[in-house]
Amino acid sequence: MTTSDSRDSTGTVGQIERGRMLFRERAWADAYSVLTRAAEREPLCPSDIELISTAAYVMGKDAESDAALERAYRGHNERGSAPGAARCAFWLGISLVMRGEPARGGGWLGRAHDTLAYEPDDCAESGLLLVPSGLHALSEQDSDSALAAFSQAARIAERCGDADLAALSSLGQGQALIQRGDIRQGVEHLDAAMVAVTAGDVSIIASGIIYCAVLIECRRILDLRRSQEWTAAMSRWCGTQPDLVLYRGQCLVHRSEILQWHGQWAEAMAEARRAVERLAWPRQPAAGMAYYQLAELYRLRGEHAAAEQAYHDAVEHGHSPQPGLALLRLAQGNADAATASLRRVLDETHDQPARARLLAALAETLLAAGEASSARTAVVELGEIAESVATPLLAGLAAQSAGAVLLAEDKAAQACAELQAAQRVWQELEAPYEAAHAHALLARACLALGDTDTARLELEAARGTYRQLGAARDLASLSVAGNPGDLSPREREVLALVAAGNTNKRIAATLVLSEKTVERHVSSILSKLRVPNRAAATAYAYQHGIVQ
Repeated sequence: MTTSDSRDSTGTVGQIERGRMLFRERAWADAYSVLTRAAEREPLCPSDIELISTAAYVMGKDAESDAALERAYRGHNERGSAPGAARCAFWLGISLVMRGEPARGGGWLGRAHDTLAYEPDDCAESGLLLVPSGLHALSEQDSDSALAAFSQAARIAERCGDADLAALSSLGQGQALIQRGDIRQGVEHLDAAMVAVTAGDVSIIASGIIYCAVLIECRRILDLRRSQEWTAAMSRWCGTQPDLVLYRGQCLVHRSEILQWHGQWAEAMAEARRAVERLAWPRQPAAGMAYYQLAELYRLRGEHAAAEQAYHDAVEHGHSPQPGLALLRLAQGNADAATASLRRVLDETHDQPARARLLAALAETLLAAGEASSARTAVVELGEIAESVATPLLAGLAAQSAGAVLLAEDKAAQACAELQAAQRVWQELEAPYEAAHAHALLARACLALGDTDTARLELEAARGTYRQLGAARDLASLSVAGNPGDLSPREREVLALVAAGNTNKRIAATLVLSEKTVERHVSSILSKLRVPNRAAATAYAYQHGIVQ
């Protein structure tokens, strides 16, 4: 074997070939290590430096990735490859903007435009440079201009056969259509982009951007089912790449939300804390969203002081604390403050799915304040939005809110129908916390209809779920919540037997009392509790844990 042959197989050239092979196999850490060592021995071509940058990026080494991409940009320029240089400048600019450095990012995107100034308009890189224009139009709520930019990019992608550009343009078209109100067609474009990602047609960095953006859109339109499906698919896809750190920015937060919906609160809390650590310093745009998600989990677990602080941190990082903060105020017994906050934010909110979340919370606070007619108004609008947007989660929210209002209006039979519809949605979406709420409301409806057996079962189901999740405040609301009627121990015994369906004669025999004494106890109980009859007293007993 000659010296040259030996060098090719075991020296720098051989190492470069090995690094490329490892990159193709998505062994990111090994590819990064091998190619970096090779670069220390002699200069690499720009395309190999791009491989180093990509491997560093997916391992979470952002500074190293940026530095390598800058070297690749200079290398392409020195070789007279304007498209290559523009591609490097584009990805560097996009990465910086996503990490909350718009000035540096914008500067690199400007370089990309300048680099391609004298190149043909239909190369793949010219299509990539339409992406920032489309994103800017989306930020300005100019969905028509955004759709035009992304559609033009799609045409260039088709002519050039560029899979990254095709997937990014499909994503952008979906975002623009959803912003315009054409949700059904919009999600079809999102799905097309995600199919390309999970099929392995799209480069790794573009894959991460597309997945995170799809999650954001699914969250915005409250399409939990689609979020769950694509997250499961991406988890399987990422499972074969142990070095991969794909989840960045907002998608970290949305993954926590999905875990929360599934009742995996401990895992959701861990993911939310990881999001805060990654996004808060150096500060990134999604940091406020991460703090808000953390606050929501604290609130649900009954940790009010921690929730208060996290909502404060969310505001400091530019994220609205509503509707979570209003629901915290409601839990603290201040329904008026909660209602005032929600009404103010609703006046400023025009996006339908965002209004839906606020309306559901407003209906809850109004009912707590005894304003059933105002709650009915909120629920009517919520129902209209649910019909327009047509996602299962919104259908569940609308049905559950409607059921709660019907209960307050003493329409228990109609309430049961709505709550059962909500229950079916929560079961389908595997959302145990919301299902527990439906169980608790159904128990009240069944009690009002005199069906104590079913009410008991519904309450047991709610208690079991709240206990399993660690929903301390909700569990307490179903347990003994004090004794506002100031019942004596004997009266509590009598009430428990009344709630179990016993007649005065049977209660007298059980407690070894005269029937007249039992009658006096029952009368006193109704008076102290300020309820009109035995059925209402039974409802009180179940709601306050006197009967388990």
